[in-house]
Amino acid sequence: MLLGALVLIVPLACAADLALLRNGFTIRHEHRQLLGETTRLFLDSGTASYIDVPTGEIQGFEKDMSLLPPPPSAEPPRPAWDMNEIVNSASARYRLDPDLVTSVIRAESGFNPHARSRKGAQGLMQLMPQTAGQLGVRNPLDPQANVSGGTRYLRELLERYNFDLVKALAAYNAGPLRVEQYRGVPPYRETRAYVAKIVHEYNRKKIAQEKQAAPASKSARPKNAAPASPSGTAGQRNPIAQN
Repeated sequence: MLLGALVLIVPLACAADLALLRNGFTIRHEHRQLLGETTRLFLDSGTASYIDVPTGEIQGFEKDMSLLPPPPSAEPPRPAWDMNEIVNSASARYRLDPDLVTSVIRAESGFNPHARSRKGAQGLMQLMPQTAGQLGVRNPLDPQANVSGGTRYLRELLERYNFDLVKALAAYNAGPLRVEQYRGVPPYRETRAYVAKIVHEYNRKKIAQEKQAAPASKSARPKNAAPASPSGTAGQRNPIAQN
């Protein structure tokens, strides 16, 4: 028996839990799966929106008590920020798809709010000190301020390049001057791998969501109606900006 060749996939039933990370951060999720050395946290009741976290980085799990009504005599709890709220708030403010912002965070910092690069970039979306200052981010290690500033910067780059996601991501990684110098993605291995990683992950999420929604839209379509036109992915259309 080749048990060692099998990938362990163990579904763990839970609802509205918090994953407690060793860096002090929390991630709210509806349910989770253990995939070998990685734990997949599903952010909603479906399977299309999730975050993969190294199992060793998770200190434990606890119920999200913020979803329970407080006792009548208790004082209202202080609002607590978690990753979902931070991403959703910044995405709504700058009218971007939260899935895109999440993909950038994963590629930049792996969801570590204290991440620092050798070049000096800091925080979840790895803002350089000069960029953070221009965006009004006083503390790049504050997750809410950092993601808000990074999302704003990403939106500005998308507008600068007429919502060409590939060019905007390349500029986020290598700087706008390099993108304009080479009239596209610079010939840097790191930048090309960075852009490809984010576009691939983002497209995978969108395709999974569309497949999940397809049966519902098909059943809702009147009989004998023409099928809907197939939609593209991030490299072919502009699904990233929200009106």
